[in-house]
Amino acid sequence: MDNTLKQSEKQLKPRLRHQLKNIIAPEAQRLRSALFFAILGTVLFIGQSWLLAQLFVELLNRTHTNAMPGSALDMRYILALLLCFTLRPIAQYIRERLAQTASHNARTALRQQLLVTLARLGPERQILGSDGALSSQLLEQVDALDGYISRYYVQLYLVLITPLLISIAAFYYSPLAASLMLLTAPLVPVFMILVGGAASRSSQQQMAAMSQLSSRFLDWVRGMPTLQHLKATDQAQQDVDSSAAQYRDTTMKVLRLAFLSGAVLELFSSLAIALVALYLGLGLLGILPWAKGDIPVPYAGALFILLLAPEFYAPLRQLGSDYHAKAEAEGAIEELLPLLEQHTWQHPGQQPLQLQAAPALSLDNLCITAHNGRTRLACTTLKIAAGARIGLYGESGSGKSSLLLALLGFIPYSGRISVNHTSLLDIQRSDWHRQIGYLSQQPHFKRGSLADNLRLASPEASAQQMLDALRDVDLLTFVEQLPQGLNTSLGERGLGLSGGQLSRLAIAQLLLRDAYVWLLDEPTAHLDPDTSATIHALLEKLSRGKTLLVVSHQWQGLQWLDQHLDLHALHTPRESSDA
Repeated sequence: MDNTLKQSEKQLKPRLRHQLKNIIAPEAQRLRSALFFAILGTVLFIGQSWLLAQLFVELLNRTHTNAMPGSALDMRYILALLLCFTLRPIAQYIRERLAQTASHNARTALRQQLLVTLARLGPERQILGSDGALSSQLLEQVDALDGYISRYYVQLYLVLITPLLISIAAFYYSPLAASLMLLTAPLVPVFMILVGGAASRSSQQQMAAMSQLSSRFLDWVRGMPTLQHLKATDQAQQDVDSSAAQYRDTTMKVLRLAFLSGAVLELFSSLAIALVALYLGLGLLGILPWAKGDIPVPYAGALFILLLAPEFYAPLRQLGSDYHAKAEAEGAIEELLPLLEQHTWQHPGQQPLQLQAAPALSLDNLCITAHNGRTRLACTTLKIAAGARIGLYGESGSGKSSLLLALLGFIPYSGRISVNHTSLLDIQRSDWHRQIGYLSQQPHFKRGSLADNLRLASPEASAQQMLDALRDVDLLTFVEQLPQGLNTSLGERGLGLSGGQLSRLAIAQLLLRDAYVWLLDEPTAHLDPDTSATIHALLEKLSRGKTLLVVSHQWQGLQWLDQHLDLHALHTPRESSDA
């Protein structure tokens, strides 16, 4: 089992790196500019250290000789030093601004890409998880990439370039001191490799726990009225407490690794600096075992190297700290991977569509197959006359909802769907959607007023049009009794209205769309029999003159439909057809 897990991790790593590379690619030029200014800062630091060493030596010489300070050479050193002191912070500021801008742009683009993917999936997005989990991915887990893009990416190159530049500068005065720094430098990357695997796994566990907590909390909050009615709030509290405790434990594990690695990295770098300082100090005293009485490095060179030594290890220490940003980013990308690698289908149609009346629909040998090869809908042939109202029945898993998704233009299919003899694949999907009223098993409502939710269907609807629609669905009297009328606020998922009232409100949205085609996916599946009968009667009255397709697993209450068809009876042998 361990071998299987290791093999799975090996296969996962290239996918994670590939996705991170794709996310950063559009901002690569800006990040290269940030690297340039970081290198410029290093060069300025080397110059600054050399000037400080020269000025300090000059000051010591003048102190011993009682000479007057203020020569032209001193002034040039001071002016150059002031220039380095001024330019280095500016270069550092520009580097940080460029890196932060690159991170912001990359995360914004990624979030937009994920939103486009979810929009293309439409109702199909439910296969990726609950709305709470998807919201967590779009917010927290996308933002978790910030440290990797704004710090780690540049630091990964800087950790090689800075020590190389400093060792070259130190080599001029002392090849041995430069060699000591180069020999001790690998201790930091070695430790990073040892800790990195554990840090990456802990970050992935933390991201998964956060996603689980977000999803559970949102689901419980949405169902709070039902929980209160069933007196089950204690169970919900215990479940949230358990998820929160799991998230807390994984977060503390990540923090423990961060503090441990930070402390050890500081210890290694301090010991390495102390080793260089010991060599230079003993050399200045002339008591090196292999060079007694000799001073291998003069005072100016020794001071210059000591000033450089902390900066030599600084990028390595910083990379050690930022390595956790890499582990966090990999954990976030692993959670986002199903969404990033989701195969979305782009509806190809470009032909405009304008309907003056309810259209005829035709499904000719329509077959729907999932990406893994599973049959979602066996090949089906169905003719729906203009203005006909059809009920389509079938067992759970028979492909009823998949058929509606194909009609909506959200999933690929083989065969042909025609609207008044025009292939659906030729029609512009946005035009087609304007002609469709779709009602799912659980109508979607947002936190906001009744008017805001009605305008989801028709943004330009006037107050009078909304009141007329509410009258048609027998909600007007109820709304007029509310203190704020149309401005009455609804909670998440329509919290504040009963199931029957929400169904009526969803039908009012259909009326405001004034669409010629209605597609209904078990609109009364979660209602009691009496409320279902009322909604069915309302649909019978309001759907006249529409081309209506209702998919359900039962036909009670829908006797008024023109036809009742069994989906299994519509299946046809699979034939080769255009996709």
